Amino acid sequence: MKRITRIGVVCVAMSAMAFKGDHTEPVDMHRVAQIKKEGFGNPKIMQSLFELTDVNGPRLTGSDGMKQAEEWAAAKLKSWGLKNVHIERWGGFGKGWEINKSYVAMKTPYYQPLIGVPRAWTPGTGGLVSGDAILVRIEKADDMAAYSGKLRGKVVVLSTLNNETKPNFSPDARRLTDEDLRKMDFDPHAEDAVTNLSQKKPSPAAPRVNLRPRIDSFLLAEGAIAVLSGGRGTMGTVFTSNGSSRKWDAPTVLPELEMGSEHLGVLGRLLEAGKKVSLELDTRTTFLTEDTTEYNVIGEIPGTDPALASEIVMLGAHMDSWHASTGATDNGTGTVVMMEAVRILKAIGVKPRRTIRIALWSGEEQGLLGSRGYVKNHFGDRLTMKLKPAQEKVSAYYNLDNGGGKIRGIYMQENDEVRPIFESWFAPFKDLGAGTLTIRNTGSTDHISFDEVGIPGFQFIQDPLEYGTRTHHTNMDSYDRASANDLMQSAVIVASFVYHTAMRDEKLPRKPLPKVNKAPDSYKR
Repeated sequence: MKRITRIGVVCVAMSAMAFKGDHTEPVDMHRVAQIKKEGFGNPKIMQSLFELTDVNGPRLTGSDGMKQAEEWAAAKLKSWGLKNVHIERWGGFGKGWEINKSYVAMKTPYYQPLIGVPRAWTPGTGGLVSGDAILVRIEKADDMAAYSGKLRGKVVVLSTLNNETKPNFSPDARRLTDEDLRKMDFDPHAEDAVTNLSQKKPSPAAPRVNLRPRIDSFLLAEGAIAVLSGGRGTMGTVFTSNGSSRKWDAPTVLPELEMGSEHLGVLGRLLEAGKKVSLELDTRTTFLTEDTTEYNVIGEIPGTDPALASEIVMLGAHMDSWHASTGATDNGTGTVVMMEAVRILKAIGVKPRRTIRIALWSGEEQGLLGSRGYVKNHFGDRLTMKLKPAQEKVSAYYNLDNGGGKIRGIYMQENDEVRPIFESWFAPFKDLGAGTLTIRNTGSTDHISFDEVGIPGFQFIQDPLEYGTRTHHTNMDSYDRASANDLMQSAVIVASFVYHTAMRDEKLPRKPLPKVNKAPDSYKR
């Protein structure tokens, strides 16, 4: 960390000398230099990430871990001197859920512990259970009849015909190349470089996906005792997901664990060959029903200009995660970058003209629920486009939620009027690899909640690193996958953008108001 600090201080000095601030949009180079010096020379970001992930643990929305994280974040913001810090209710959620124990192993033809993670909102086994495995492949509704009367007391290995694991000759981690960034800048229809350049584009959903509720009901009615599924991850990586609904009236399902390709493949090959496979499982999960409302964490650096203090510049990230690991890159890194940005601004003593407000969301993984609830409560309803007076007061919302890679630019969300502004604000950070502007929009995270009601909302472009291959919604999403240099770079850029937005004479330009959104559950992730 000392070596990183010395490099950062040198970057501060070189950048302050190199950039003359000769763009049309004013850039306060003195403040930029202060931001860089604090962010690189006195960083607190990795300590924050350690506390949020290793100390706190997983943060599935509705879990005790999420509520503990909210208390931690609020206390941290208060300790840095932010005002109006509070944990704010956004609405009802349904049942909470968390894992208390998870164990699965093969006993026959030999003993082997297996890597498996309970799917969210599925019940536990209620203790140690054993049973013979049976391979079940259901690609269409008619396939279920072949298993009628054969599943009682069995552990179902739910497999598909196309989950063969092959060697991967591409690196897990990568950075965006100059060519990648050029395509993002000039081609508004290019594939999303953040997600699709770091992983294979998913194949179209097989017909069985739409059958899953019927399959679940069938397996339960036939008397199976548990289900093993998954097979998307390799090299010990398990991708996690919902196995049932958080709703109060969700249908009962079997205990289910998701597994990586290699272990699911062992079971599948043995069963295909007609070998006897017996398994034992002990999973224990808890449904949390005492407090079924959910919350966001809010804090402010109050504005000081009598004419502009009532206006707001917002920054945020979702703090909720999945349950198989500690949610470091999805989205602990985004959370601590935004927290570090406001810490830096407080540490250097800024007196913003507009109020700077940070928001740390819950419920993003279930459909942008926390940010959409907040926007509805404060700014307007996307389903009716009935706007509240405060909607006009927000200059911009900045979001970070594409892993732990450093910032390379920003999505302008089809708002080309901000281009010259953002070009000027990125100029002091060219030496740090940032500056790409793309007119394209990007979906799937919390800036969309603001964009839907006509508030300028922006997501930063980030290097993908291992986000699509190893960490996004997996059991490998831990502190170890974060890069201190990347996070410090991101925090100083966000701090600068937020500061300059707060100091402008005018709010950022806005697009025309969108039409009424008639798809209340639309969500791409």
